[in-house]
Amino acid sequence: MIPKRAKGGNDTAGLLFYLYGPGKRDEHENPRLVAAWAPSVPDPARSANMTVGDLALLLDAPLHALPSNAPAEHVYHVAVRTAPEDPLLTDGQWAEVAKAMMDAAGIAPHGDLWGCRWVAVRHADDHIHIVATKARQDGIQPNLRQDIVRMQQLARQFETRWNLRQLASGDRTAKRWPTTGETRKASRRHLAESARDQLERTVRMAAASAAGEDDFFARLRSSGVRVAQRADTQNSAPAGYAVALPGDRDRGHRAVWFAGSSLAYDLSLPRVRERWQIPVPAPEVSPEALWQTLELNLDMVSERLGAGGRRQGAGDVAALGDLLVVLAASAPPLVGPALRASATEFERAARAPGRRDLDGEARLLLRSSVRILLSAAESSGRNDAVAFLGFLLALVTAVRAAQLWHEEQGYRLQAEAAARTSRPLQEAVERTAGASAGTGTRPRTRRTGSPPTPASRQPSPLADVLAKAVPAHASAVLLDPAWPALRGRLAALEQHGLNPATVLTEVATRRELHSAESVAQVLTWRLDGWAAAHGVPLDAGPAPAAPRAGTTPPRPPRAIPRSSPEAQPAPGHGTDGPTRGR
Repeated sequence: MIPKRAKGGNDTAGLLFYLYGPGKRDEHENPRLVAAWAPSVPDPARSANMTVGDLALLLDAPLHALPSNAPAEHVYHVAVRTAPEDPLLTDGQWAEVAKAMMDAAGIAPHGDLWGCRWVAVRHADDHIHIVATKARQDGIQPNLRQDIVRMQQLARQFETRWNLRQLASGDRTAKRWPTTGETRKASRRHLAESARDQLERTVRMAAASAAGEDDFFARLRSSGVRVAQRADTQNSAPAGYAVALPGDRDRGHRAVWFAGSSLAYDLSLPRVRERWQIPVPAPEVSPEALWQTLELNLDMVSERLGAGGRRQGAGDVAALGDLLVVLAASAPPLVGPALRASATEFERAARAPGRRDLDGEARLLLRSSVRILLSAAESSGRNDAVAFLGFLLALVTAVRAAQLWHEEQGYRLQAEAAARTSRPLQEAVERTAGASAGTGTRPRTRRTGSPPTPASRQPSPLADVLAKAVPAHASAVLLDPAWPALRGRLAALEQHGLNPATVLTEVATRRELHSAESVAQVLTWRLDGWAAAHGVPLDAGPAPAAPRAGTTPPRPPRAIPRSSPEAQPAPGHGTDGPTRGR
């Protein structure tokens, strides 16, 4: 539940007519009054004796009791909204919320008969609007200091009480969301995003990629945005900067400028400068070793992230965020959308509250990885799907390490952002696994004029086969050490002209899979049993042995397909035959 101060002003009647009206795009449905400063206040939508204009006059009546120091803008406007996945609240529940919010804000304290007048209007399922007059009925102005902070604390109580999405109080690291005016301007111009969002993304990419201050401003200008630097009166170095999109102007035809700090907490010039305070040269890496080198770096990052304490960990997660930003901009087209989504989700996780140190070993490894990515942007090694898959799996582990570090520090919002990052990363893993399986199961065949036979058909991505047959377990199977063995069985079925998705679906539905310690192993055993019953030689080598009851088979931390595309038994397992009946 999010209480947010909206634009007030002096026109109480105009705001109420909007709230009771159809909305800008007919989005207002069944506008109605759910609560007010007194239970006897009639609802203009349901009473023939009360109009919206009359309600506005009643709200503004206490203004006439004020002396000459009446507020310049007397309309107090707050919107309270629940998350899309939250259960719908009744009008009675929203009335309770409105009364409690006005008490917490200082507008109308409980039991105070002389508080400000207010009304709560609901015209949608997920939110209400509270409109009040900033004038108490005894002629005194209300004390609204820290009103939003107190309302946020109250919202946490309602979330627990009604099982709503659990949020946390702000820590000043949140994204700077576009205003309503900026969003509407983008909509009028048929743009996919607001000027603020576009500039934030451009500045973040320049900051993550730059090797120094001059390089940072040069990258901004080369990206097509306008840049203005604010001079420092003490020395010649810039004290700040602002950016604007060409052609983005206000009603007075003036350019609309955004300071770096207004785009995001970590894009002020002092925070941007921290990225290159300790110079990190770009190591020379051959194109063939690009992804393997980055994978090894991330393996070490996962072990050392935050090892030097809270401030060092804050610098480490910031550098991991920069790596995701640069990777998203230079990723292969197959996984580009998923990696861009992961960089967006991790943005909050990269901003830990408080100060940060810049000399952590994990941070230096991550900055070095950024330099490698940038220097090898045109590398031919980029098309090695198997090596890229290993790098992605290491990246998943590094993001998980960042999530655990945030949880240890009590940074709940950042931990949730890191957890959300894993979802698009898993999608990138699945797509890359499908590409590596599809290109590695057999040599490329020559083109001929005759129709392709089942044995010479180009195989379909086996990760897609897995997603169709067992969608609930696909991500876990792709990260399982037994996946290469299962992949070999599926490729063998396709070589015999069979549909691997159909066969896998058949064996997967024999019995439930949720209780299996390794779904990949169980599916491999079932495929071997099916093949034996139907006389289909899979020629995939022995299946991994079943673990003894009550024991867990040893597993390496990650499964990364390497040189051979042939299916092999998972390391650490025996070579007993398949166990029937599974």
